[in-house]
Amino acid sequence: MAQSAKNNLAIYDDVAHQWWSDDIRWVRTLKNMVPGRLAWFDQMIDWDGKSILDLGCAGGFMAEALDDRGAKVTGIDPASDAIAAARAHADANGRHIIYDVGVGEALPYKDASFDAVVCVDVLEHVSDLAQVIREIARVLRPGGVLFFDTINRNPIARFVTITMAEDVLRILPKGTHDPAMFIKPSELRNQLQQAGFVPGKTVGLGPSGINRRGDFIFGRLPGTFVIFMGTAQKPKTEA
Repeated sequence: MAQSAKNNLAIYDDVAHQWWSDDIRWVRTLKNMVPGRLAWFDQMIDWDGKSILDLGCAGGFMAEALDDRGAKVTGIDPASDAIAAARAHADANGRHIIYDVGVGEALPYKDASFDAVVCVDVLEHVSDLAQVIREIARVLRPGGVLFFDTINRNPIARFVTITMAEDVLRILPKGTHDPAMFIKPSELRNQLQQAGFVPGKTVGLGPSGINRRGDFIFGRLPGTFVIFMGTAQKPKTEA
């Protein structure tokens, strides 16, 4: 049997027609991560009325949660079928969310277009991390904030996300991640600083319980050795 490709981004288009069905366990897992992320992000911003870019939005779970908070949301993702599913779900529910097909390395937006950028479960997949961060800095307004999470690069994170989540528990499709693309917090902090950001605090994100369906629910954790969340602010004035 051929080995699965690593960092296989085709999985998002492959299940686009079922994205909002709750029929696929790994897609439900992505949906279940949103409240855990926002429980922490919500403490640092009032989303109401803000212009937000959801970078790597897939089928729209985070975008719709931000829309619920009163944000003016734009979502972008390279997975065109997932974007189509996001648009269809938003339209069916009367949501005014803009969805675009594109990549983080070349965002199709003017300078200083957004008050905040949310980039979750994305940075460990991009082809050019430094360029993505530069593009985020460009489209943020002065004083704007980047909210992110990504996966740490170490043996524990590899065991949890690859061996357990992909190979044993099958919470994620095999080949979802390439552990070589995982990012140490110190590396990400350095990239953020080079792009002119002021990095903020980082915290962990992980399973905090199990729901009635037997799926993990997620919340903030003290350790950052697997998934870590963080923020970074674009200075209000140029240095």
